[in-house]
Amino acid sequence: MNPVRNPRSLLTAAALGLALLVAACGRGGVDERPPEPGDTAVARVDGHAVWASDVKREAVAQGLIGEGEPLDVSSDLFRRVLDEVVDQKLLAAEAIERKLDKDPVAQRRLAAARERILGDMLVEGMVEKAVTEDNIRGLYGEQQKLTKQSEEIRARQILVPTQAEAESVKKLLTTGASFDALAMERSKDEATRFKGGDLDYFTVDIMPEPYAVALKDAKKGDLVGPFAINGGWVVMRVEDKRQEAPMSLEEARPQIVRFLTYDQVRDLLEKLRGGAKVEMLVGKGQDIPGAPQEPASAPPGGGDTAPSSDLDNAPPASAPAQNSAQKK
Repeated sequence: MNPVRNPRSLLTAAALGLALLVAACGRGGVDERPPEPGDTAVARVDGHAVWASDVKREAVAQGLIGEGEPLDVSSDLFRRVLDEVVDQKLLAAEAIERKLDKDPVAQRRLAAARERILGDMLVEGMVEKAVTEDNIRGLYGEQQKLTKQSEEIRARQILVPTQAEAESVKKLLTTGASFDALAMERSKDEATRFKGGDLDYFTVDIMPEPYAVALKDAKKGDLVGPFAINGGWVVMRVEDKRQEAPMSLEEARPQIVRFLTYDQVRDLLEKLRGGAKVEMLVGKGQDIPGAPQEPASAPPGGGDTAPSSDLDNAPPASAPAQNSAQKK
């Protein structure tokens, strides 16, 4: 027995399955030939083949795997998505049996699905030609020439509540006390005290301003501080300084692929819009023809008008603050 799935997502998926099944029926049996080289039939529904590529495409559409990622036919994920594809085909076949495909609304939605699929295929073909290994490596090389590498610092810290205690800690360190031992014994920073106060490598731009000021001219081996931060007083020792390692090609690859993809789509759309006559019939200050009109004035107190939510105009949420920023 198939597991019960969310009916809303199943119906949404079934709509696309309907579009595909209608197209397949119109082709008269081409679904018996592998749609892609090396494709494998993994199921049959009333004599029609379900291909491994169908299942993979559905997994990509649901965001379960990324474009280009493999999907093992023996995996649980593949079996689960295969069940969903089979259900889509059964629902689509039943919809055709009930002649829902003849309904004008259904035909509009099928036409929209067809346009979307054709547009996606056009973009995929262009991107495949543009996003080549040579182009990726070329853009990566250009980025490396333009990127300024920052200096990384490795330091340890001891955080204490008062300036007097911080001065006492610094005096002990200057007379040869172990930084590791004092950090474990006295530091209030729970994130680093059991690591001898080690903050690992970081760049000053990701640290709170007091750190950046205190470390501006510090050299390897220097004791820095005490200086005040939010939550206490800090004494630091600079362990090492080095140039930040450049981002590797593999780390940069996803960003470069996104840029090349966007670049191709933008250029194509600019060209198409430049050669087409596009008329926007609605816009700011214009009414949609046939739409109900708003009353000339609202009653005192807002009447039936729903108040706007603060979330409508809320700024994007910022990233959560880190107790101790680390960058390896």
